[in-house]
Amino acid sequence: MRAARFLTGLVSACFALDASGAQRQESRFPAPRALAFSPQPDSVPRARESLRIGALRIPRRDSSWWVPLASTVLPGAGQALLGQDRFLAYLAVEGYVIFDYLKVSAEQRDERTRSRVLAHDVARAVFGGPRPEGAWQYYESMEHYVESGVFDRLPGGEFTPEADVTTFNGFLWLDVRQRYWNNPNVEPPHSSKPYIDAVTEYKTRAIADAFRWSWRNAQLEQDIYRRTIFRENQAAHVTASLVNALVVNRLLSTVDAFVTVRVRNGAGTSLTPSALEFGVPWAPFGRSVPR
Repeated sequence: MRAARFLTGLVSACFALDASGAQRQESRFPAPRALAFSPQPDSVPRARESLRIGALRIPRRDSSWWVPLASTVLPGAGQALLGQDRFLAYLAVEGYVIFDYLKVSAEQRDERTRSRVLAHDVARAVFGGPRPEGAWQYYESMEHYVESGVFDRLPGGEFTPEADVTTFNGFLWLDVRQRYWNNPNVEPPHSSKPYIDAVTEYKTRAIADAFRWSWRNAQLEQDIYRRTIFRENQAAHVTASLVNALVVNRLLSTVDAFVTVRVRNGAGTSLTPSALEFGVPWAPFGRSVPR
């Protein structure tokens, strides 16, 4: 949101700057010639300005197809090629959003590191053994449940899911029973399809023993962990919004350049006889100057 507000304000300011610049130019130079139909043969070339970079000469033409494309690559580039002051707005928004994105991304990485350290050194340390890193959903689950629960209550025997509904696995087992069984408290035959389907989903989604956690006797650490996860989620939302702002800025700059090129083409930039042409007292960035 702040990037969008900043973009809107800068674009408006530079539109005003563009208009005021044009008024100042009118006061410094003679008024342009009036609109007139002036037939010119196709064989008579029209002078156009060009940009020289070392030994490279790039012609500046309002009708060039690459002008909108330049704005897609770098917002404001097309406006600069067309001699519009508002290219500063697009460049400023681009720089601001990229800077903000880098800053928020760094904050997100810091919060992610803090949450992983807390989970590794507190909640998962009590079980020992290797502690592999889990997916993002796994760490989000750790903020909602004090314990993960066991994966199988009878290791070595018939598979038996966790029954304690205060744990993640126990609540998951209750959920699948409610969806697959007619009565979640009445166990169907183990060879029946409802029982097999419920156990299959439980095995797919339940926390395995290698990922067990427990916040027992560590309520303060879990509260800190929750705040860390919350800040990490907030940073993720902000970075997504900033990426959208970058896309919108490029789109606006591209459409702006494309519309300007089309309008100028329609105002008589072609070299056909009886073309409607008009002159301007100065010709920056490739505006054609009638001779």
